[in-house]
Amino acid sequence: MLAAENVHTLVPTRPQADLFRLAALHRYHILDTPACEDFSFLTELATKVCEVPYAFISLVDADRVWIKSCSGMQMGELPRGESYCSLAVLGDAATEIPDLTQDYRTAGMALTVNAPHMRMYSSVALKSSDGHAIGTLCVLDTQPGRLSDDKRAMLVKLARQVMALIELRANERTLEATVRELEMLATTDELTGLHNRRSLLQRVKFEVARARRFRSPLSAVMIDLDHFKKINDEYGHAVGDQVLAAVGRLVRENVRVIDVPSRYGGEELCVLLPNTPVEGACKFAESLRLKIEALVHPLGARQLHVTASLGVGSFNHMEIDDVESLFKQADAALYRAKHGGRNRVACGSD
Repeated sequence: MLAAENVHTLVPTRPQADLFRLAALHRYHILDTPACEDFSFLTELATKVCEVPYAFISLVDADRVWIKSCSGMQMGELPRGESYCSLAVLGDAATEIPDLTQDYRTAGMALTVNAPHMRMYSSVALKSSDGHAIGTLCVLDTQPGRLSDDKRAMLVKLARQVMALIELRANERTLEATVRELEMLATTDELTGLHNRRSLLQRVKFEVARARRFRSPLSAVMIDLDHFKKINDEYGHAVGDQVLAAVGRLVRENVRVIDVPSRYGGEELCVLLPNTPVEGACKFAESLRLKIEALVHPLGARQLHVTASLGVGSFNHMEIDDVESLFKQADAALYRAKHGGRNRVACGSD
């Protein structure tokens, strides 16, 4: 049982410690997560081992105590001032109150005064890897009493299992986030946010196979920013990167979910257009050309405008029916656009 004088000394002198404790709790990202059978099993096991009707896994947040799992009754959360567990995270690793009605801190709490009229509370703190009590595994009874030494020892062991499970879930989430980040790094061009060349070449193989299988249209649009070397030479590479990033964002905002916008290399971009015949691809390219031309790039008190030349290649399921021939046709069309005055679209073999 926590002595009354301990509470008076701990609460005023440990606000900073509680901030550290809350930071530890929030690192686990467990608050408000769905119910989990593994946690439910541990609370059920706690009631059987300790021979009591109720058990909770509680997590003590700033203003509330959130119940991750409970056995014997349904409960989602309590105000922090109405929870026995808010006392348990302040001091000792283990807290036991033999008669809640006889302790001035708990006598007026809702679960003591109202049904089911709790009387005995015994808990073990859930300690983070850096030693902060983020919550408890607790057992409760409507009869006053204490746990035997054997039962308390088992409750301590179960609390370790609860914390191990919390750590495991957090590590799994961290691993998943890391994998997603690595996948993004492996497939995304950092500057433009578009697919990188490697990702494009992987996706185009799939789209070519599908186009062949279903005899569906497939087009590719090559985009080259006009006079981009001059921009880098005159304004610096930082401005060039700014322009590329803005154009990349524009492209991303103007493609369909099924399209594959990518940075092909340097200032050259490519958009793969599944299920799109040459006519549709040319309309898309012309629309994109106009939007790139209208895009304003702030440069201090000045404004910079850039243009782009675009070349369209498209499957015809005859001589243009593989990755190499598709890109070769789009490149040839881009060459004609660039050498025909720039800021224009050239389609197929026209």
